[in-house]
Amino acid sequence: MTRSIKLPVIILLIFSLFSCNKSKKSEGFVTTVGTGTDKIKVAVVQGTPYEMGSQLGSLLKDEIDSCLFDFLSYAQEEAPDIYSNKQLDLAWEAISPYIDLRVIEEMKGMAETSGVALELIQRSHMIPVISSYACSGVAMWGEGTKNNHTYQIRNLDFTMGAGLQDHPLIVLYIPDEGTPHVNVTFTGYVGSHTGMNANHVVFGEKGESPMSEYPYNINGVHFSFLFRSLMYDAKSLDDVLNTIKNTTLIKRYFLFFSDGNKETQGAAKVLVSSPDSVKITIWKDKNPNDNLAPNILPYSIYYSIDNEIAFKILNKYHGSFDEQSMIELSRAVASSGGNLLNVVYDATTLEMWVAYANDQEDASKQSYIHLKMNDYLK
Repeated sequence: MTRSIKLPVIILLIFSLFSCNKSKKSEGFVTTVGTGTDKIKVAVVQGTPYEMGSQLGSLLKDEIDSCLFDFLSYAQEEAPDIYSNKQLDLAWEAISPYIDLRVIEEMKGMAETSGVALELIQRSHMIPVISSYACSGVAMWGEGTKNNHTYQIRNLDFTMGAGLQDHPLIVLYIPDEGTPHVNVTFTGYVGSHTGMNANHVVFGEKGESPMSEYPYNINGVHFSFLFRSLMYDAKSLDDVLNTIKNTTLIKRYFLFFSDGNKETQGAAKVLVSSPDSVKITIWKDKNPNDNLAPNILPYSIYYSIDNEIAFKILNKYHGSFDEQSMIELSRAVASSGGNLLNVVYDATTLEMWVAYANDQEDASKQSYIHLKMNDYLK
């Protein structure tokens, strides 16, 4: 009689403890890397896309509201006709059928727990879709480096007037289904301007759409949402390129992808030019038809704010590139007065060095903060 009573109680206790641990594990958490003015928040979330969005919303609710509200307000003050609620809603209507449902679910989860209106989240994500900006991307790998690693830089040159640099955030996603990945972003912005997944694939971009072409045809996938899809799914550079060939892309962009896997190591520069008859052009290693030929080198691809400086540094360190020389290159090709975010990746070891602008001082002037992706996957 006594045993028959205690056994269910023990089972109940074990189940209760397991449930609590499971619940605690699924809450996600926020930590930081760097110190002082270089401190960057790192959010680690896991589960379904909706659950991961919910965790971000719960952990960062006040900052999400501040960051996205200020971003939208700044855009509407600078160009009220272009960034009116009506125009942003029309942009969402055009592009949302092409956005990965996992990203949409994440937005819904974030809105639910943060209390930030879903419309505000959607509208703020449309600002980059209908904006023009210029950046830099470079990748170096194999015999072009000191240690046969794959390195890539991504400089984001965009407005600092909106105060995005005041809300730096690195998000480490550990999905129930799909590949863990890291998005180097701003609080509340779930699209991606750059990132890396646990399959050693890195993503970057350089804007090439002039405002003279506005209004843009945006009936397709914007790179910021394409990157998030690829982060979930891509296992290699070939996976990325095969997906791009079969995707309806928009506007004009240079996209940069690198692969740190030993068996598939390499990188590619992709010109998306949807207004033209040739929509996609892909350049890999030392392609004589590269748009920067004859200034090309083996084991490298690049296109930057200053290609002359980039090529000079690529020549200087060719065969001996490491993270420090990549940081030097990142700083050298950054724009002046609008360099919002810079990242140097080691795709081989899943490491990164990240610098955000500080107040109105360019990211290139800041310390590049080191982060190891594997530290958050244990």
